[in-house]
Amino acid sequence: MKTVTARAFSNIAFIKYWGNTDDQLRLPVNSSLSMNLDGIYTETSVRWDEALASDELTLNNEQASGASLNRVVAHLDSIRQRANIQTYAQVLSSNNFPTGAGIASSASAFAALTLAATQAAGLDLNKHELSTLARIGSGSASRSIPAGFVEWHKGESHDESYAESIAAPDYWDLVDVIAIVNSGHKAVGSREGHHSANTSDLQGARVAGAAQRLEICKKALLERDFATFAEVVEHDSNLMHAVMMTSRPPLFYWLPPTLAIMEQVRLWREVGLHVCYTLDAGPNVHCLCLAQDADEVKAGLTKLTGVEQVRSAIPGGAAHVISVSEG
Repeated sequence: MKTVTARAFSNIAFIKYWGNTDDQLRLPVNSSLSMNLDGIYTETSVRWDEALASDELTLNNEQASGASLNRVVAHLDSIRQRANIQTYAQVLSSNNFPTGAGIASSASAFAALTLAATQAAGLDLNKHELSTLARIGSGSASRSIPAGFVEWHKGESHDESYAESIAAPDYWDLVDVIAIVNSGHKAVGSREGHHSANTSDLQGARVAGAAQRLEICKKALLERDFATFAEVVEHDSNLMHAVMMTSRPPLFYWLPPTLAIMEQVRLWREVGLHVCYTLDAGPNVHCLCLAQDADEVKAGLTKLTGVEQVRSAIPGGAAHVISVSEG
């Protein structure tokens, strides 16, 4: 038996994923665009052990049960089917950032789990195959498999819905400065939100314009055009949260400090800072800026009421194996 440990980075979406055409396969209603976050990651070790009577999960040094364990078991079932094995697995996983707080912990978690579990099972999958398999566990996990700036193609089938790198991590000197206003686990997770997206009267309009927004954002990224990038990224984030707020039941992730930060970011941009905001499904604000302005943005955020912590990340690399041990 061998134990494989893999590391995968979280990612922040510039053009959002919200809602599926197929909930089981997690086929998204629109393609999305993102950036991996260097230094914000999940490390996961997997060992397939014939002595085990069931799958075991240790998450952040605590024995997991309930929904967390069930979701991992379901993903291991997909990998067992792919590897044609029946063996149970021991999984040890930890994040170096808040779990379930809107910083894409499930993306890095299921990307790392997919890579570690397939390698431990003797599979040698390419990035396309890993991306489609990671997507089954968590849609955004598909984007944490390749490196740097990533496009996730929505696709019409399992094999067509995958993520690929469109630019290396060092292509553009962006920094994601994250203002954490609440590090607690959110009451309603992204998975449930994807299911309720279509109950919003605004989802159809959001999806209808998504492809155009993605092309504008992708062009701005590849041309390093921050002004255009900032405008479309903020607009896309606002649209996703408008859908959340008008879903049935509604999802309100923003807190008072969230709104204050968003307003401050726009004021900073008016006076010349290259910074814009985007939010995932949570209250914490990702302030995307050019490296030249990152220190000023960090300093400004730390002074704002309600900001518990400020973290920053440059573009990150691909999911990768960091150790293999026998026995």
